[in-house]
Amino acid sequence: MLIRVTADELDAAEAVASVANPGAGAINVFHGVVRNTNKGRGVSHLVYEAYGAMAEKEMRTIAEEARDRFALIDCAVFHRTGRLEIGETSLLIAVSCAHRVASFEGCHWLVDQIKKRVPVWKKEVWDDGEEWIEGPEALGMQQAPASLR
Repeated sequence: MLIRVTADELDAAEAVASVANPGAGAINVFHGVVRNTNKGRGVSHLVYEAYGAMAEKEMRTIAEEARDRFALIDCAVFHRTGRLEIGETSLLIAVSCAHRVASFEGCHWLVDQIKKRVPVWKKEVWDDGEEWIEGPEALGMQQAPASLR
């Protein structure tokens, strides 16, 4: 398992290479990307802060749970910190699994659990202000399907 909290740009090729396995029939990759709007406001950029050691420890715990729950062969979880511009990847997850369905389900579950449990804080910066976003509102949970709430 490759787990990382970093200010460096996230490398999808590295994540995929780290989970590649001859027994894998599927490798699923998720990019969480900075978008230019949220709740009807134009977003200039985001700033992420984390308690790195604690965040990596919790990310590893979640990845181990996902491995057991979804029979993942391997997974990589990377999270960026610092200032991120529109279009940059803030969260990168790669999972390998024998079958595609489990790879999708495991990757989806990992994203949700990371957003809920990992000590990473996000600040949205707009042209006319800024706000630290935490909890369900940061996930857009009020707009999510009931199965994800």
